[in-house]
Amino acid sequence: MVRPNPTREQVLDWLQAVKDPEIPTVSVVDLGVISEVETGPDGVRVEMIPTFSGCHALGFMQIHVEECLRAQGLEQVEVKVNRNKPWSSDYLTEAGRRGLRAHGLALPPRHADGPDEPAECPKCGSTRTQLLSPFGPTLCRAIHQCGDCLETFEQFKPV
Repeated sequence: MVRPNPTREQVLDWLQAVKDPEIPTVSVVDLGVISEVETGPDGVRVEMIPTFSGCHALGFMQIHVEECLRAQGLEQVEVKVNRNKPWSSDYLTEAGRRGLRAHGLALPPRHADGPDEPAECPKCGSTRTQLLSPFGPTLCRAIHQCGDCLETFEQFKPV
């Protein structure tokens, strides 16, 4: 079945099923990496932006976005990565922030809150935390330790 031209909102709704392979509790839409969606008689064009330069998960996300849209009956699908447009952690939706928390990650502060705001421990909620290393298991995470419960945890980096 070939589907007629979907709306931008339909495309974004379908893409909620595509999860970040490193954080499966967050969709690519809620992560804020879908920067543009164009629909028309010539098909659907989706632009993605990486959270961090060199993100290894981006290629997987790109493939899964295309597969998701083709599974909806779309024949003309173009999914491009724009490495010239910067991503911001402020692009995370509220659902994305809930998904990060559900995955056990500390949330990045919003830029309006100030970049020096301490990370909140996802185990006990304390903000008496310290950065142990800006380099976590992936490019988008840093390692912190809580001064109250003494747990080590990861924070999704603010950008």
